[in-house]
Amino acid sequence: MFEVFLPMIIAFFIVLALGPVCIPLLRRLKMGNTEREYIEEHKLKNGTPSMGGIMILIAFSVVSLIFATVRHTTQIYPIVFMTLGFGILGFVDDLLKALKKSSDGLKAWQKMLGQIVLTIAFAVYMINFSGVSLEIRIPVTGAFVDISWLAIVVLFLCVLGTVNGANFTDGLDGLATSVTLAIAGFWGIVAMTLGSEITPAIAAMIGALFGFLMFNVHPAKIFMGDTGSLALGAFVASTAYMLQMPIFIIIVALIYLVEVLSVILQVGYFKLTGGKRIFRMAPIHHHYELGGWSEVKVVAVFTTVTIFLCLFAYYLV
Repeated sequence: MFEVFLPMIIAFFIVLALGPVCIPLLRRLKMGNTEREYIEEHKLKNGTPSMGGIMILIAFSVVSLIFATVRHTTQIYPIVFMTLGFGILGFVDDLLKALKKSSDGLKAWQKMLGQIVLTIAFAVYMINFSGVSLEIRIPVTGAFVDISWLAIVVLFLCVLGTVNGANFTDGLDGLATSVTLAIAGFWGIVAMTLGSEITPAIAAMIGALFGFLMFNVHPAKIFMGDTGSLALGAFVASTAYMLQMPIFIIIVALIYLVEVLSVILQVGYFKLTGGKRIFRMAPIHHHYELGGWSEVKVVAVFTTVTIFLCLFAYYLV
């Protein structure tokens, strides 16, 4: 319990302390959000400070590294590396958006190149230094399967898919925070059950997300930006690999997957049909908004679905 509640509480209060400092500072620096949505209510969000993911990164990294040192474990380091690495990539993207006063930051190829480089570094570490096998735990049976060289392909698909899924999910007040909080809770329970050394890092993320939610719940005082969303996706994926449970991402992070697929289907169908759409708007959370759902309802439903998926996944562990 010491390794669960203490890092959680410390990370929570670090974010609470950072909020009153970061929000006015980012507002003064004009690091505001620039909306290009076709939803009228979202236009009111223009100017709301973004890059709030910095608060999550600071709290998570500091607490995780302290407990990694105290526990003399190296298994926490790759999770911190991935979370920080993708967070920094997102920070650069957010910074460019703020400087340009635009919703466009890094070019798509630049962002993808950065993600690939970070994923390669993670893959090299996992294979050569982590001490954790790339064998995959199969739901229900609990058996571990070695898929040989395909494990590298699966790793890239899992990391890049999860990171971009989290990025697309971050579009409503508290949505990405709440959904990821449920997923982190699942990883935390599994890690405790298995006696994993990464439990303090997961607890730190849970605490940081609870703290951030205090400022990010509707109406949000600050957004996490790509700084936070890319970092959260990397956290979910790297944690899954340290637990040898990447296949469970499909279940617990189904919302991420649905968000990504909605964008892919929308863009593909739009090009194939010369302008027709499947959804009112993509990612899919905007489809429900345009259908009359409030932001609060969308967040509540998506989070509830994720909680039930996590309960189902735990049954399959």
